[in-house]
Amino acid sequence: MKCKRKIGFLAAISVALILIFAFIGVSAGNWEYTLSRRVPKIIAIVLTGGAIAFSSMVFQTITNNRILTPDVLGLDWLYIFIQTFVVLVLGSNSIAITNNNLNFIISVSLMVIFSMGLFKILFKRETNNIFFLLLVGMIFGTLFQSLSSFMQMLIDPNEFMIIQDKMFASFNSMNTEILFIASIVILLIMVYTYDYMKILDVLSLGREQAINLGVDYDKVTKKMLIIISILVSISTALVGPITFLGLLVVNLAREFINTYEHRYLITGSVFISIITLIGGQLIVERVLNFSTTLSVIINFVGGMYFIYLLLKENKA
Repeated sequence: MKCKRKIGFLAAISVALILIFAFIGVSAGNWEYTLSRRVPKIIAIVLTGGAIAFSSMVFQTITNNRILTPDVLGLDWLYIFIQTFVVLVLGSNSIAITNNNLNFIISVSLMVIFSMGLFKILFKRETNNIFFLLLVGMIFGTLFQSLSSFMQMLIDPNEFMIIQDKMFASFNSMNTEILFIASIVILLIMVYTYDYMKILDVLSLGREQAINLGVDYDKVTKKMLIIISILVSISTALVGPITFLGLLVVNLAREFINTYEHRYLITGSVFISIITLIGGQLIVERVLNFSTTLSVIINFVGGMYFIYLLLKENKA
């Protein structure tokens, strides 16, 4: 019951911030235009926050480490590499770029294939060494970043602007054209993973304990990696790469809710992510007057929190 009260508290704050964001400054003369601009942005923020929080929580569970997020696998840079490669080979006017839904499907498919390849390399080892995981993730991330930079030097400057829009997270120029397909995919993922909540509770005990308790670790991990890849591609396609948001909201959820049950942890992290994004965007727009971007603030705070977690783990 205590966890439910905390979830209810976070939900109430999320709803209040969403209503403030939607209706602040709205008058009888501009409400239709204003809401038509704000409602898609709110939906995109909610989907992005939910996708990042969900994927980060599940990834930390299957890796059994609280300082890791899917970013260590280089998925964000893989997305940038895919977009750059398509523009270089097919051009910015190709249907794979102009059709956002097709572009989304291509990106998701390739990221899932990449994740399955990593699964065979990393998670079928007898000793799942966390440092080996970090090393491989950094290598792939650096590889995709270097290849993307090299190809961007070859692209026409006018076409490079299209890639540049996808390289940096922006909550002011979201790709709202894929909201429908992104909403459907996330809804299907929520329904599919509902029965896996208790299995994730067992996975948090570690690989050996989960296997001893009857969990098919390799099979479950493979399914969760596919889901993580899809969610990361959705969030990246909507707003661009955000490095430290998942790390920040997931660890805050663990500290605040203080339970092992993933149905509460995931729900709480989703609400904290929505609070962070909606509240942060309100501050950027109403207080800072767009003098900076929300992604810069999140990465700065998240980076400091990451250093804190590293020092805390080292001391422990």
